[in-house]
Amino acid sequence: MTDISIIGTGNMGQAIAAVAARGGHSVQLLGKADAATPATGDVVVLAVPYPALGEILSQRGADLAGKIVVDITNPVNFETFDSLTVPADSSATAEIAAALPDSRVLKAFNTTFAATLSSGTVGDLTTAVQIAGDDAEAKATLAEVVTSAGLRAVDAGALKRARELEALGFLQISLAAAEQVSWTGGFGVVA
Repeated sequence: MTDISIIGTGNMGQAIAAVAARGGHSVQLLGKADAATPATGDVVVLAVPYPALGEILSQRGADLAGKIVVDITNPVNFETFDSLTVPADSSATAEIAAALPDSRVLKAFNTTFAATLSSGTVGDLTTAVQIAGDDAEAKATLAEVVTSAGLRAVDAGALKRARELEALGFLQISLAAAEQVSWTGGFGVVA
């Protein structure tokens, strides 16, 4: 089993913690009050809003060396819902990878809502967690965490695919904010 630390206690942090626990993995959930507590997991999930990443990376950068770091953020302009806030040739995940050169950085969980992670379904489909990253072993470790909880893991390719995953997450959030899809629904993957 894998030891997982989740930084962020909001809906997504709670849902990812439940997924990991359902798969039999140990979970450490860290909130703002736990800033001085080391993340002990082999996998560390950054379940925080994009604007919080800078502070977390500066506080915990050394603590994350050698770990699998999972970015779930969607760098959306939440004032207008009209764009991503990272350059068109980059992603939040690329920024994290540059800041944490000694970590194995992945993008995952950003194309699902907390409700679909918790329920394990999107409509009639099993919830699919898309994973992008350059480290095959890190992706396999996270995929095992996901599948052990009864969800589907989809290898979305290299870390550079994080940009497309963020665009898909942005579209899903925008549609939900405009009440075109439910916050308990979303996109499914059919193979």
